[in-house]
Amino acid sequence: MNFLLIAGGLVLLILGGNWLLKASVALSLKLNIPKIVIGMTVVSFATSAPELIVSINAALDGFPDLSLGNVVGSNIANLGLVLGITLLLGSMEIQKAFYKTDWPIMMVASVLLYFFIKNDNQIVFHEGLIMFLILVVFIIYLLKFQDKNAVFDEMPEDDKPLSVLHILFFLLIGGAGLYFGSELLINGATSMAEEFGVSDRVIGVTVVSIGTSIPELAASIIAVIKKEKAISLGNLIGSNVFNILAVLGITSMITPIKLIDKGLLNNDIFWMLAISFMVLPMVFFPKGMRLNWKNGLILLGCYFGFIYVTIF
Repeated sequence: MNFLLIAGGLVLLILGGNWLLKASVALSLKLNIPKIVIGMTVVSFATSAPELIVSINAALDGFPDLSLGNVVGSNIANLGLVLGITLLLGSMEIQKAFYKTDWPIMMVASVLLYFFIKNDNQIVFHEGLIMFLILVVFIIYLLKFQDKNAVFDEMPEDDKPLSVLHILFFLLIGGAGLYFGSELLINGATSMAEEFGVSDRVIGVTVVSIGTSIPELAASIIAVIKKEKAISLGNLIGSNVFNILAVLGITSMITPIKLIDKGLLNNDIFWMLAISFMVLPMVFFPKGMRLNWKNGLILLGCYFGFIYVTIF
């Protein structure tokens, strides 16, 4: 029964996120906002909406470890699982923006998260505000200096104009899907944790985080199969940046996120920092600005190593 609640919640979250994305992009186009701005702001926030709603609801419902575990686990899954599987299906060319902006801001956000939690075992309002302001500065920097001809892989292909009525409809059902999906997911996840005698944090960094990374994984595999532009490393790193700075930043401004299970501070966050860091040397060695199947095997090995250590 718990598995069905989790599966149903994930389906609603994925559908709700897609509907919200569709409405947000259509509204932005109707307001004549440039696509580069839509790609860096609207799309990024919309694709992080499932993690955001899950984290806020989990923290408000008294399950902060589920909130933290979801974000840390999702960041590990994005690079270890999603990037790992994608590289097994084909090599990936890396853009200069990776080491100039994307990777540095991801590491800054990750290290900042570690120190905020280590400081007093919680993330409070002013720390969340600092993270969110860093995100705003980062977005402004990208909008000012990013290549105006850049293409964003996450931009929907069917970004056709919609009527105001259609936009309101998709916003409404998207919001409902996210809300009810998060409720089902949280109820199922916490009940599963009780049933198997593990903490909310373990369920958060494994089951929930893998579930919320399914859209990225599906997009990557479809892109490779169709031999179209593969999901870029920049998009996965961007997702990690938004997970920390937007999801945890906004959630902690609404309610403090308190650490209950110390395993997240003693184990999970170090895996996140290590996998995030190791992507940098992989990009440069042995062949510059390219990742291949060997890198994919290493990343997958690290991910399954993390899952094994976390569960057993």
